[in-house]
Amino acid sequence: MTNICSSNSTVSLDSNDLQANFPIKEATIKDLHTAFHQNKLTSKELVQFYLYQIEKLNPVLRAVLEVNPDALEQAEEADKRRAKAKESGSVESLRLDGIPILVKDNIATKDRMNTTAGSFALLGSVVPRDAGVVEKLRQAGAIILGKASLSEWAHFRSFGAPSGWCARGGQGQNPYHLSANPSGSSSGSAIAVAANLVAVTLGTETNGSILNPSRTNSVVGIKPTLGLTSRGGVIPITPTQDTVGPICRTVADATYVLDSIVGYDPYDSEATTNASRYIPPDGYVQFLKLDGLEGKRLGIVRKPFFDHIEWSSKQATTFKQHFHTLREKGAILVDNLEIPNIDAIMSSNNERMVMEFEFKLALNSYLEQLVKTPVRSLAEVIEFNNKNAQEEMIEEYGQQIFLSAEATNGIGPEEKRLLATLEEWSRDGFEKVMVENKLDAIITPNSSLSTVLAIGGYPGISVPAGYGDNGVPFGICFGGLKGTEPKLIEISYAFEQATKIRKPPSL
Repeated sequence: MTNICSSNSTVSLDSNDLQANFPIKEATIKDLHTAFHQNKLTSKELVQFYLYQIEKLNPVLRAVLEVNPDALEQAEEADKRRAKAKESGSVESLRLDGIPILVKDNIATKDRMNTTAGSFALLGSVVPRDAGVVEKLRQAGAIILGKASLSEWAHFRSFGAPSGWCARGGQGQNPYHLSANPSGSSSGSAIAVAANLVAVTLGTETNGSILNPSRTNSVVGIKPTLGLTSRGGVIPITPTQDTVGPICRTVADATYVLDSIVGYDPYDSEATTNASRYIPPDGYVQFLKLDGLEGKRLGIVRKPFFDHIEWSSKQATTFKQHFHTLREKGAILVDNLEIPNIDAIMSSNNERMVMEFEFKLALNSYLEQLVKTPVRSLAEVIEFNNKNAQEEMIEEYGQQIFLSAEATNGIGPEEKRLLATLEEWSRDGFEKVMVENKLDAIITPNSSLSTVLAIGGYPGISVPAGYGDNGVPFGICFGGLKGTEPKLIEISYAFEQATKIRKPPSL
């Protein structure tokens, strides 16, 4: 038994009794809705269960920074909505109605929770409004359960800080092997879903921050096309690469969430307007097809993506089996491809330099728009860190990236040249390979394609692929051209259903 306090009540919960009535662990969104409609579960009970899980496991996993004091009240409202709809004879409900969701702590919520990117510098700040994606989640009936931990400042403060660490939450832990890297920066989102602290989370990605933690925590992450989801109200790194996407346990759940958060936002108008043309009229759920691999042309770039795998290893053996499965399910594998400029993309500092000058401009703009905040600029964040060096572990981890970004001076001719170079590399590299070989996607182990996808604003989906000798998960990534989420969903869903790799951690 445990007592869970909400803003207006104390609820006694026996987790075992609730699990006996309906097995919540590993339940999908569809499972939860079925339980709601069969009166086996209420949203309030679901929230209670997840709060219990967080109370029990979070002291070790450190995946959640804070829970929403109004979550139980929101759950009760969802239960009342469903009861009223049932009385009126309505069987349709919003896809996420009554479903609790954790959002990464760089995604603004206009409520009683903080939005801090894991840093004490923004503790107590007040945002002007919900982030665009949070507004859409609320419209879809979702319950904002709390804020997921992350690599502080989306892993853009220093080179020394480990993945999954932030000052507010400490070091996030991989639930499959506590000493293994949980990866970042959306580490808390992936850990929480993997360990059944919640069924659904949102993460953000600049370069690998959804794909990476998804593969190391054996969950599904969708990194959408740039602008398909709004960045309005998200603490930024770089507007030419930042995106928001779902991290869930299944491709279907991630697709349901994607359907709910895509679309136009006036606070990210240019990007969301440009990407709106990619949104299919009837949404993305229609592409959850068991035969989704049939006829798909999938590219394999051995160098450098598969070259680092020891081909006598368990991972290598697993990928050979996966290649066989893909062919068996009707895919055409186009092997031994090369991306012409891949060495330059992977070794150049161009991306980092672009991120630094865009970060200073974008962060200063975000901070200036806050209703209340201890800091109004990157310079003031740096000063705050120096004054609070012990809490922010400045001596241990530093803030080299912040200092380098602060030294930039806006966007001039050299900065424009760097941006143009990244566009050229994308056009003459990844896009050229995709078009010339008529590919639907490129396959890579883990998230090794993330830099290529990042600099071009391309989408990718990470799906569980297996477990190493030490039990640490690894993933497979399907990446494609802008707007090809329908194809990627077909491919990843069919692969997931054919292999059914994911298993929960034995906590």
